[in-house]
Amino acid sequence: MNFDVHTIETSPESAKLPLAEAVKGYGFLPNMIGVMSEAPALLKAYRALSELFGQTSLSRDERNVVMLTVSRENGCEYCVAAHTGIATMQRVPAEVVNAIRDGKPISDARLEAIRAFTAALVHSRGFATESQLEAFIGAGYTKAQVLEVVLGIGFKTLSNYTNHLAHTPLDPKFAAAAWKKED
Repeated sequence: MNFDVHTIETSPESAKLPLAEAVKGYGFLPNMIGVMSEAPALLKAYRALSELFGQTSLSRDERNVVMLTVSRENGCEYCVAAHTGIATMQRVPAEVVNAIRDGKPISDARLEAIRAFTAALVHSRGFATESQLEAFIGAGYTKAQVLEVVLGIGFKTLSNYTNHLAHTPLDPKFAAAAWKKED
């Protein structure tokens, strides 16, 4: 099945305003957002969850670790590339970004704890073991942050699955950060 990468002009009427807002925020219209506009409710949900995830108690670096980890674990080539670019613009250390992209531990113990916990939740479909929960809490995180990671996973899963189904073409802005999942 082919999915259109809509522009503001070709999108359903109720997606036009969210697309215009995306252009204002990103400086261009990311292909993934154009694809999501086929279902305006999905686009609105994605944008709302993005905003809510940004309001969590997790730091900017921690949120980037969650987004990159979910995207890597779900094998979303589009999102790994896009979030690599975004994390780089937000000055997340290259060592952190590259470790996640390469499926390796992060040397920063706290960021590694959130990476490992996020990956475990994605793999287990949310059935974390007591030891995984204890390790996350033991690294200084709270019960609220356990649930904030769940929010991040839900948010990124929307985009990961959309890109899997649509085979969303990578935007030229993210081409330098292209990533291929391991088979």
